Amino acid sequence: MKNILVTGGLGFIGSHTVVSLHEAGYNPIILDNLSNTRIDVLGGLEKLMGKKPVFFQGDVNDAAVYDQIVSQTGPIHAVIHFAAFKAVGESVEQPLKYYHNNVQGLITLMLAMERLSVKNMVFSSSCTVYGEPDQVPVSEETPTKPAASPYGVTKQMGETILKDCTWLQTQCLRYFNPIGAHPSGLIGELPLGVPSNLIPYLTQSVAGLRPPLTVHGGDYPTPDGTCIRDYIHVCDLADAHVASLNRLLGNKQQDHFEVFNIGTGTGQSVLEVLHGFEAATGEKPSYQVGPRRPGDVVAVWADAGKASSVLGWQARRSLSEMLRDAWNWQRKHS
Repeated sequence: MKNILVTGGLGFIGSHTVVSLHEAGYNPIILDNLSNTRIDVLGGLEKLMGKKPVFFQGDVNDAAVYDQIVSQTGPIHAVIHFAAFKAVGESVEQPLKYYHNNVQGLITLMLAMERLSVKNMVFSSSCTVYGEPDQVPVSEETPTKPAASPYGVTKQMGETILKDCTWLQTQCLRYFNPIGAHPSGLIGELPLGVPSNLIPYLTQSVAGLRPPLTVHGGDYPTPDGTCIRDYIHVCDLADAHVASLNRLLGNKQQDHFEVFNIGTGTGQSVLEVLHGFEAATGEKPSYQVGPRRPGDVVAVWADAGKASSVLGWQARRSLSEMLRDAWNWQRKHS
């Protein structure tokens, strides 16, 4: 079993990817500082995996933690790097927090990888690197434009750093909007504090834990005036990481830096998601339309054809399944 270091492995996407890695025969090793998750995620992972996952509590900016991990686990064959702050609005308010964690943390990790002769990485990037695209859907050849938020800038900077470092084999996955939860309800999205993303706030609001949802902007140039995004089930996204890792470790890369869009190829507006939630769960969300939020683009969704043809991966789960699983997680967690 090959050791795969998963930074941010107790987070939303990281925890689901840990399960997919285990199911694919890899040995995931989790590094997480618990800044935006809870230690009890380990319990859910243990139930799903049938054993306790290997876990180290530590920060990606701590160079010494990587030597500690290798001394206890043996060589690392690849890294999947999730550990990053991800709230668009917060990044506008606290840009230095994002540059320090998302950019400096990546550099610290890469220096450790170079020192420890780890030459394979799957990098968690984002569709925010496309900025406000001129046309949708966006393909990997769509020019990147100035990002609409410091969060997006950190992902653009991360990609540039990785592309410049030719000694490292990188699979760069540009996510669209992951939602949902594991169908078991044992793990899901667990943000600390007030959620900044649509679905966790929506489910907490419907559960009575938050006030009614505010839709950020109802006057965008879209059919119903709300932003359009490509929502993807987190389990589909987790499986994409395994497909990328298989390509890396199978020495099938054509270039040291490869980019893939990971989305469904379909755009859904915020109001379509709210109506879809009611249809999928029978629960009617309460919401109000408020002002636009700084950093949001109007509409973006993926052309995911390259991931299908090269990685052999495609999204399989519907929006209804995503919303149903998110609500199932919220009810069990509550």
